[in-house]
Amino acid sequence: MRLHAPVLLVISCLIVKLGWSQSDELIVRGQTGKLYLEHTVVAKENWYSVGRLYNINPKELATYNHLTFAQPLEIGQALQVPLTAVNFSQNGKKLAAETLIPVIHVVQEKEWLYRISINHDKVPIPLLEKWNHVTGDEVHPGLHLIVGYLKVKTALSALATEGNAPAVASTSGKAPVVAPATGGKLPEVAAVGAGGKAAGAVGTSASSDSAAAMLSSYDTGAAKPAAGGTAGTGGMQHPAVSVTPHPTAAVPQHSGTTGSAVAPVSSAPAAPHFNGGKFRSEFSDGGKSVSGPAGIFKSTSGWQDGKYYALINTVPVGTIVKISDPATGKSIYAKVLGQLPDMKESAGLTIRVSEAAAAELGEKEAKFGVGVNY
Repeated sequence: MRLHAPVLLVISCLIVKLGWSQSDELIVRGQTGKLYLEHTVVAKENWYSVGRLYNINPKELATYNHLTFAQPLEIGQALQVPLTAVNFSQNGKKLAAETLIPVIHVVQEKEWLYRISINHDKVPIPLLEKWNHVTGDEVHPGLHLIVGYLKVKTALSALATEGNAPAVASTSGKAPVVAPATGGKLPEVAAVGAGGKAAGAVGTSASSDSAAAMLSSYDTGAAKPAAGGTAGTGGMQHPAVSVTPHPTAAVPQHSGTTGSAVAPVSSAPAAPHFNGGKFRSEFSDGGKSVSGPAGIFKSTSGWQDGKYYALINTVPVGTIVKISDPATGKSIYAKVLGQLPDMKESAGLTIRVSEAAAAELGEKEAKFGVGVNY
């Protein structure tokens, strides 16, 4: 039985739609060091065509899927496409012949920006906020967040036609809305330099250098604001966070490039006095408590707005906790961002608090005893 031309046309359109519907939104899978995308093979695809689509060597793709390059692909076969230094960008850098396409993570229950950052190659929290136009308080289950960009060859990948404008996540949890086209460039973010001043203006037309600078700032710890100044976070409300340990909470520090020594600056800001912090009114004592050693993590938040944050394993993300220091007789209220980072500096700690929180507690030591109520 012969099919008429209109019927064949409809069938062809359906096949094309099936083949490219998977590229409407690139959902990331796996965790740090083993991030990947999923691809379902359609008619006429082979190792070479899939490799061109995602800018990955076809033999590397086969090996990653525990298959041999000589094996032909089958329609409907599921492939894992690794995100590597070649085809994945989290610093805004790309070649002139490449296009950037948003890679999306769907927020799960009890996930916070800190945990999302750790699970996705430690992408800096300020970049997550900038790319998605959200703050930490707006993150909720089901939200689609950009966690990086797939780099594809503009002339070789059919995905490139969809990658010319970075997507922006909506707070409704729906697929990202496409922002005005920027030629595939990532939006620039203000880098925090010494003294907490922004090293670059926020915009979309400048180079990717400031995004890389923000990455460096995140890795080494953002600076505290100088006396009378404000932290250069580009207007973002959520804290730029680093858990790099440091010797004191009383003396502000500035960071250079990643891996450089961190040195104190000459003038220390006065300890904040927010009567326990902005989250005090949201605290609800559930009758639970824990006590033990506390450490400090670097954050630009709290010095000007009184928003204090904490990392602790035994309390749900988003909970407001009361932290009391018996040595100084002071207390503050902090929002839980996530769990303690899995690193040797966390050994023996019950909680980590942001620098401004430690300063209001009157602490100058790297470790000190606290009681936590929640």
